Amino acid sequence: MKKVILAVDGTNFSTGAFEFIRRLNELQPLMVTGVFVPQLDYANLWSYAPTGMNAPVFIPLIEEEENVYVIKNIARFEKLCQANDISYRVHKDFSNFALPELKEESRFADVMILSGELFYKHVIGANQYDYIRNVLHNSECPVLVVPEKFTFPENNILAYNGSEESVYAMKQFAYVFPELSANKTLLVYADKNVEKEFPSKHQVIELASQHFKNLTLYKADINPKKYFREWIGEQEASILVSGSYHRSIISETFKKSFVADLIQDHQLPVFVAHK
Repeated sequence: MKKVILAVDGTNFSTGAFEFIRRLNELQPLMVTGVFVPQLDYANLWSYAPTGMNAPVFIPLIEEEENVYVIKNIARFEKLCQANDISYRVHKDFSNFALPELKEESRFADVMILSGELFYKHVIGANQYDYIRNVLHNSECPVLVVPEKFTFPENNILAYNGSEESVYAMKQFAYVFPELSANKTLLVYADKNVEKEFPSKHQVIELASQHFKNLTLYKADINPKKYFREWIGEQEASILVSGSYHRSIISETFKKSFVADLIQDHQLPVFVAHK
C-alpha cells in the first residue's frame, strides 16, 4: 500500500485529483493524506522561515472566512474517502500550514497529486504556475499534476532523452504505480535529426521491458520544443512521464519546458520526478 498526498489549495477542492486517486484505489488499495494548504498572499513561501531558531512559523490566511471553506472541503474529502472505501488521514492544522510544511510532508510520501487547474488558482500577488513550479522544484517525492477533466490512463508515455533525469522518472513511475505498468507503454525519443538513434537503446529497453510488458519504442522525428505539444494532444487516454531538471536550474528551465506547456494546457495527467 502506498501513501499518497492530495495537496489542495484549501478553498479549491479538486474533483479531478480525487477522481484519479479513487481510480487508483480501485486497482490497488492506497492511503491518502489530505493536505489543505491555505491561500496566501505571498509569492514564494518555500524559503519562508521564522526569525528565531525556535520561533513558531505563522503565515496568516488572506481572509479569516477561508477557514470555513477549508473546513467544508475537509468534510467533503472525508465523506468521499469513506464512500469509496479509501484509507485516509487529514491534516487539520491548516491555520499555519504553508508550502515549507508541504515540502516536509512530501518527504514521507510516495507521490503527491494536485490539480494543474485549481492549485492556487486565485492566489494574490503571484502567478499560479509559480506555485506549481515551486512544488515540482521542492517536492521530495514525485508529483502527479492532474487536469480537472481527463480520461483515466490506458497508455503510458515515457518521455526519454537519454538523460539521468528521464531514466530516473521512468523508474519512479514504475515503482510508485505498478498497477499502471500493464498499460500500453510508449517509450518516446524525439529529435528532428532522422538519423539519430535512441540514446543507450539496448540498455533502456533492457530496463523498461522489465517493468512495462506492453512496451513500444517510438522515435519522433520532430523538434520536441515546437511540436511535442501537438503530438501529445493526439494521444488519447494517456499519462506522460517526464524527468524534471536538476533542482538548481529547474526554476529557470521549467518555463521553457514542454512539460510546463502541457501542464498549462490541461491535456493529460503529467508525472514528474527528480532526485
